Amino acid sequence: MDEVRVIEVKRSIFEDNNRDADRLREELRESKTYLINLMSSPGSGKTTTLLALAKRLAGRMRLGVMEADIDSDVDARTIQEAGIPAIQIHTGGMCHLDADMTRQGLREFGTQDLDVVVLENVGNLVCPAEFDAGASVNITILSVPEGDDKPLKYPLMYETCSLLLVNKIDVAEYFDFDREKVVKFAKMRNPDIDILFVSARTGEGIDEAADWIVSHAKQWLGHE
Repeated sequence: MDEVRVIEVKRSIFEDNNRDADRLREELRESKTYLINLMSSPGSGKTTTLLALAKRLAGRMRLGVMEADIDSDVDARTIQEAGIPAIQIHTGGMCHLDADMTRQGLREFGTQDLDVVVLENVGNLVCPAEFDAGASVNITILSVPEGDDKPLKYPLMYETCSLLLVNKIDVAEYFDFDREKVVKFAKMRNPDIDILFVSARTGEGIDEAADWIVSHAKQWLGHE
């Protein structure tokens, strides 16, 4: 009996997307747009953190937000009501965005009047990390109630991100959460990852997070 042919479709999909993601990054450089791919699990506080950061970035960087979700516009409405330009991207049931989906969103959004665009990716610690969205930088949020062991359970998310925001630090005393452990575990996955402890509710650490974004965005945009 002849052997069954096996086609590595997943590898092909990833390779094609990675090439397209590199092209998108070049397009972003040419258009002077700094694109942040913000990833986390549902309920970690992505939108609330964005709202807190937007206040600190006002007057420093022109910010817009692309909200990605399977099927809702709740987060986009929340962002717009705060006076921030926003659009909603529906993924049609997919748990992530790839580079071409991100490009389509950027074209519809229009970035000519923006310095920084945040792509708030679908709430998921697996798929969004697997697909390169073509962003200038990847940032992830880990909330205290999720536990300090998430970098051990979802390594790729931390390997692909340049900044980890540990959110809801104001409630750490009510949970079995160890700051030193989360730093140790995240650095095991990515020795170069920066880690900031923040609270979107109280504002703790938000100034430092905004400074990080401004500094890296200026480098990307060629302002430094």
